[in-house]
Amino acid sequence: MRERPTDGPCPGAHPVPGGPPPLPDGQGVPIPPRPTSPPVTRWQYAYGVLCAVVVLVLLVVGVVW
Repeated sequence: MRERPTDGPCPGAHPVPGGPPPLPDGQGVPIPPRPTSPPVTRWQYAYGVLCAVVVLVLLVVGVVW
């Protein structure tokens, strides 16, 4: 692979055929908004608490046993 000379400035960017248009100077890369997750329901919360209690009980039984 041929290396570019290091004594001068970097070559300018050029658009790629079929690629996105170049961005104006000073702008960042546009990022699409992330989808928001729905709030946790009571059943999901209760299921999480139940799992945590079962894990803690098994841990205590395993240590005591």
